[in-house]
Amino acid sequence: MNFDFDADQVAFVARVREFLAEVREWPDADDIMCPERESDSILADTPARRAFNKELARRGYLGMSWPKEYGGQEKPGIYEYLLNEELSRVGAPLIGKGVGCVGQTLIRHGSDKLKAEFLPKILSADVEFALGYSEPHAGSDLASLRLRAERVEGGWMLNGQKMFTTSAHFADWYWLAARTDFDAPKHKGISLFLLPMDQEGITIQPIETMGEHVTNAVFLDNIFVPEDYLVGELNRGWTYICEALDYERFTFYTYSPLEEKLKVLKALIAETKCNGERLDTSTEVRHGLARLTADVQMAKMLQRRVIYASSQGRVPTIEAAMCKLYSTALHQRLADFAIDTLGADGLLHKVDADAPAGGKWEWSYRATALDTIGAGTSEVQKNIIARRELGLPLEF
Repeated sequence: MNFDFDADQVAFVARVREFLAEVREWPDADDIMCPERESDSILADTPARRAFNKELARRGYLGMSWPKEYGGQEKPGIYEYLLNEELSRVGAPLIGKGVGCVGQTLIRHGSDKLKAEFLPKILSADVEFALGYSEPHAGSDLASLRLRAERVEGGWMLNGQKMFTTSAHFADWYWLAARTDFDAPKHKGISLFLLPMDQEGITIQPIETMGEHVTNAVFLDNIFVPEDYLVGELNRGWTYICEALDYERFTFYTYSPLEEKLKVLKALIAETKCNGERLDTSTEVRHGLARLTADVQMAKMLQRRVIYASSQGRVPTIEAAMCKLYSTALHQRLADFAIDTLGADGLLHKVDADAPAGGKWEWSYRATALDTIGAGTSEVQKNIIARRELGLPLEF
């Protein structure tokens, strides 16, 4: 199993880094590159960030793995991962929902109409999507969703509520799962739809999490969706959702933010003193840093296993579950160690002028809890590993 990148991939990373160095000179670079936003840094939720995505499109960085007939370059998926690795390193918005979850699903399963309408917009970064999956009674057990799609003349009438739709307050279109067969087993009666977010009958209510991340509750009241905005086959939505979540775990949970955080933490500890002594002279602190260094390398190797599995033509379901489970917990451990090492000052909020590193670690601990939930909770990842890798029975 060779984890080295070939010469073309290394050259590609170098070109991306050159581009990002140019972006650092843009007037709004601090808005575009903001790793302090933690998981929110992946979003194109400001005009500057959407303009950045337009530049990614202009340079041919969107849809690299897509078939040429749809405007892609038919490059291996590793190039999209490598791009996201560099984008996440500097806290810039990632490619993912449009190019990956929505675009790849439409390419595999969408009608000619939906492909013609949406794929060019995705490639030119002219559209933002929100993913409407979770509901008040359907989170980890997503197949229990209740939002109703009832057939009417010319299409479907949707009624119900979605929860934790991160991008609803700025997205153009809603990629939404609804129940279309109320008598079928719960995994069999789900379908996917596309609908514009700006229509009457859609109400968006913001929800602020403990990490100051804004997500949303979305209410749909008699929303009509034309027949031709059904994605793929009727009642096949669960299959499409699982495919998209595998892609999301592959592309969104990159290794580089862990590497960058460890560098910042090492530098902070080296310059911080306790009772006149540098913190990094403490045996306990040195051992803790050594363990975290090994942990970060482990996260890197787990991510490389995901890449390798994908390069062999396999859907890396098990590898992605292991990587997400480990790396998201490691973000929490890094922040926890930083707070413990810095003492009471480590608990100071970012608005406090005395907060070490601008309150980065207190905020990071709160914000990264979200990563252990999104795209499947840690408990879901454990179940995937238990069932598919270990062959253990379902626990529910």
